[in-house]
Amino acid sequence: MPAGTPDIAADDEVLIRRSGHLAELILHRPRALNALNRGMIDTVRAQLDAWREDDTVATVLLTGAGTKGLCAGGDVRSVHGAMVEGRYQECDGLFAAEYAMNAMIADYPKPYVAFMDGIVLGGGLGISGHGSHRIVTERTRLGMPETGIGFFPDVGGAHLLGRAPFGAGLHMALTGAHITGADALAFGIADHYVPAARRADLARALETLPADAAIAEVAEQAPPAPLTERRRWIESCYAHESAEEIVAALHADGDPEAVAAAGTILAKCPTSVKIALAHVRAARGAGSVHEVLERDLRLAHHLVRGPNFREGVRALLVDKDRSPHWEPAALEQVRAEDIAGGLVPFATRESRR
Repeated sequence: MPAGTPDIAADDEVLIRRSGHLAELILHRPRALNALNRGMIDTVRAQLDAWREDDTVATVLLTGAGTKGLCAGGDVRSVHGAMVEGRYQECDGLFAAEYAMNAMIADYPKPYVAFMDGIVLGGGLGISGHGSHRIVTERTRLGMPETGIGFFPDVGGAHLLGRAPFGAGLHMALTGAHITGADALAFGIADHYVPAARRADLARALETLPADAAIAEVAEQAPPAPLTERRRWIESCYAHESAEEIVAALHADGDPEAVAAAGTILAKCPTSVKIALAHVRAARGAGSVHEVLERDLRLAHHLVRGPNFREGVRALLVDKDRSPHWEPAALEQVRAEDIAGGLVPFATRESRR
């Protein structure tokens, strides 16, 4: 597409804009907080593939339509429908496509600038957090809330959380806590702080300037990172080995926020909490995001065939009764095989159903 072409719809849910040397992807489901579905994932992958060899494209910019956020995650309602009807291979295909997109972004040879404004949750972090230039704003609220729906921090998120300092990534993974843009910078999940009102200025600069120079024109000093003020109890409590010991330590600490974190963890899916703990810790030693994404695919394959992911989505997003019935119902009842089952490579299992 030649430079200067006005906005067009590659489909109705991803808009493409070209101007100068900039190619922009605009996630365009504002009523759903730009949640990703299979069509959007396929469109993004196709566009990135096309722009890879296009000499007129110097930089890719990712933004979200509307005023509430970049992306609230994946469209898990559609996944729920497939799970209920036993269409597990459809779920496998969706996650495989999404994780391939995450890997493509991590390896992209051109600057990939993600404007992580407003809500950036789950899949929203996957489509932005592996980019080369990750920009947060004063409105950024970033998190991996999957333990609340019977799932786990996927989309390569464990690669990012596992490298956060003083156990902050474990706190995010187990509680689903949202962090600010300043926190994301402090934890290495973002690179630059730009006021939300300067999004258009950034895009204009990227049309003619290299990414680093364009960002330097609009970037500002970030405010203090709130979660770093909780470092004492986060670092101490999340250093314990098991989820049960972490919860006990949070309760015993006495800080009201630590006690509240314990209660939050106990309200999540027990199996998901234990998987998240093991997954994020394992990701610390992974050589690349690709190793983490491969484990993500195995875990997703495992969990879509179990009861908790289906039940969590039902309770929080479908029926909205907020009363999920987890199996098992308590941390101490989760068996080692419930965790290990999602980590066994496909080649050593029975054939995939």
